[in-house]
Order: sequence, then C-alpha cells, then structure tokens
Amino acid sequence: MSMLRALLAPIALLALSAPAFAEKIALGDLSAYLNRLATVQSDFTQVNSDGTVSLGKIFIKRPGRVRFEYAPPDKSLVLASADTVAIFDSKSNQPPEEYPLKRTPLSLILAPEIDLARAKMVVGHTEVENTTRVLAQDPAHPEYGTIELVFTADPIALRQWVITDDLGQQTTVILGELAPVSNLAGSLFNIVEEKNRRSQRD
Repeated sequence: MSMLRALLAPIALLALSAPAFAEKIALGDLSAYLNRLATVQSDFTQVNSDGTVSLGKIFIKRPGRVRFEYAPPDKSLVLASADTVAIFDSKSNQPPEEYPLKRTPLSLILAPEIDLARAKMVVGHTEVENTTRVLAQDPAHPEYGTIELVFTADPIALRQWVITDDLGQQTTVILGELAPVSNLAGSLFNIVEEKNRRSQRD
C-alpha cells in the first residue's frame, strides 16, 4: 500500500500563485486548460520511491471524481467522489482506507473552478527543458509535502506530477494523452458501490 499512499500524500492544494515570465506558460493559461478538463481518460505510469513501476488507467470526471485502475497483477483501485478518496488494496480483506479529498493533491485538478493565481501556494514556477513546472505546497502545513505539476505547450497539456511526501520520498505519475470521452458512468467513481461489489466477491 505504500505506493498508493504516496500517490495520495496529504497536501491541501486549493490554488497556486507565482509571477509569469515569457519563457513559462502563464498561470492563467494553465488554469484555463485545467478548467477545460471535464471528462478525460489516459494511461499512466507510476514510478514509486523504491524504484518500482506500476501501470494503469486514469479516468477523470470533473468536478470531484477520479478513478485509478492499476493493471494486473495489481488489482488495486483508487476512487475519488463525494469529497472522499478511497484506496482499495487488492491484497487486503479490510475496508478501503478513506481520506478527505481536500487533503490530497487530487483536489487541485478536481476542483469545480481552478485559479492558480489566487493564493500564495507556489514555491516554484520554472521552465525546464521545454516544460513548465509548478511546485506547490500548503503554506499552512508545509509538513504535508509538495506536488510538482509538469506541463508542455502548443497545445498546453499536463504530462506528469511528482509528489514529495513528509518523509522526502517521491512518487511520479507520468500521463499519456488525456483524451476527452463523451461520458463516463457515475458508477465508475461510486465508493459505496465498489465496497458492495468487493464484499459480494468475498
């Protein structure tokens, strides 16, 4: 479960702020891009702090819903909906671990309205090898860790994020193309229904 906890390392990210420079994508443009991410899906590769690699698919339905499906043999699942994140561990018979969505980095991309220039949470906004990188932390709780969002331009696209937890361990999630989909069933994100399905299988 360590890799799943790292993915959801607690950090309250409601908004970000930093000056924009010509060589970087402006925060206003990044906000507009994130607000256009309505219903999308992508493959992802997760590089864990111990060097292991996990694969899977991510489904996003803004606002407030996301599903991480880990590829076999790992059948773990992460769901977010109704302001809650639930981690289903395929190796455990226990109920899923649950956290408030607002205390995870998922709150950034799942918020109903994203304004990266609204609050003073950015501690880095740089251009590195043709990418714009936004590094943020909760200024009230820097001990929670940081999240770095990596974007490319022309057109703007979110390519990866890197979470550094309170122990200094890093987890990187590398995204494929975030492809729009016409609709995703609400049941894909329903934590209660997933609990029921798993209890019936047991």
